[in-house]
Amino acid sequence: MVQVNGAIAAAGVILTWTVSPCCAFVPSAGHQIVGSPPSSSSSSSLASSITPADDYNIGTIVPSLQTEDEAMDQGISNFMNNRDNEPPKLGQVVKMLPKETWDVDTPTSLFYFAVDMLAVITTMGFLDAIVTSDLYHSWPTYQQALSVMPLQILTGFAMWCTWCIGHDAGHGVVSKDAKYGKAINRVVGEITHSMVCLTPFVPWALSHRKHHLGHNHLEKDYSHQWCIREEAEGYHPAVKASYYVRMFYLPFLYFVYLAVGIPDGNHVFFTGRMWEGHSMKEKADAAISVAVSFATAGTLWSTMGTSDFAVVCMVPWLVMAFWLYMVTYLQHHSEDGKVYTDDTFTFERGAFETVDRDYGKWVNRMSHHMMDGHVMHHLFFTKVPHYRLEEATAALRKGMEERGQTHLYKRIDTPDFCQELIKQYYTNWFYIDEAQVVREW
Repeated sequence: MVQVNGAIAAAGVILTWTVSPCCAFVPSAGHQIVGSPPSSSSSSSLASSITPADDYNIGTIVPSLQTEDEAMDQGISNFMNNRDNEPPKLGQVVKMLPKETWDVDTPTSLFYFAVDMLAVITTMGFLDAIVTSDLYHSWPTYQQALSVMPLQILTGFAMWCTWCIGHDAGHGVVSKDAKYGKAINRVVGEITHSMVCLTPFVPWALSHRKHHLGHNHLEKDYSHQWCIREEAEGYHPAVKASYYVRMFYLPFLYFVYLAVGIPDGNHVFFTGRMWEGHSMKEKADAAISVAVSFATAGTLWSTMGTSDFAVVCMVPWLVMAFWLYMVTYLQHHSEDGKVYTDDTFTFERGAFETVDRDYGKWVNRMSHHMMDGHVMHHLFFTKVPHYRLEEATAALRKGMEERGQTHLYKRIDTPDFCQELIKQYYTNWFYIDEAQVVREW
């Protein structure tokens, strides 16, 4: 009997490592990650929710001081915990979703494109009419600024909504037409991104795809740089300095991302890691998008003059960039979020670490469910258009509930989204705790 129990215990331990060798460890109350120092940030509730009740991580071989019966129970418990915390595979998620999820309807996509373009043209047109009026120029500077501020915010939001349509184009889900789909996606992307949002479409689509393929990977994620808080003292002095002045450059981070190339590489001059291994032909294609952006900006600048161009175009651009950065940051940062290494990463685990956030019914809708359908988007980023995300997300939540895995799906009500961004960014910047890095499974 002892030999049988010993064999079962060994099998339990082996199963813990071999059934899901790269599975992400999702800590729950009562478990502490071995060797991980406590959080040095008062803002993160991850460490505070983990108590030192257990000394051994899931997957750790049980100590020899245990009896064989206890070892067997521990091995079975570890296997069950791993199974419960392993997110479903893509094929399993597909079975949860309605068949309409995959219906990419070109006329519907182009309708949303037209509506958002009309919103940008209308709001920016009104803004330009005010700025070029004699009444506006008769006012003192502070009154001029106050008079146009609401319209600048509205124009910037309209540009953000248009950016979301270009986002669909970048993933090839504006159209799947066998003959014209590729051309439709390219044209829509160049108009919405390269022209309206001054974001070179092809370079952005390249780095963004890499972000999706490596989402929440410690080193291979794009759009996000993950810095471990406990290693901060060893970082380059420039990184340390940037942390202390982080609030000053927050409004300009999207410009830094595009033109300076931090952290992915330059989207204008084609330098940095995002271009490694790409041919001159690909770079030449990307250069078309850059030329469209420069031509658009140059034409508007020369036509409107520096002052009007700044007020009518660039201030709304900063508003658009703020929305983009806010959504991107909050969808990938949460207090219990985790990142993975080569040893533990899988596509599904990374996808389920993204966050659905509810900004409010109408903000969600006008933003094309970029916030409240983000998990579904990361699971099937080249398959599901924005107008299918709401229904698909509801089906996903129901499916996870039926599997008993609602704890793996992250959804956070965030009506105070601007304040939440400021709080999270000020407190954490790009830092995560070592306890949030899943190095073993």
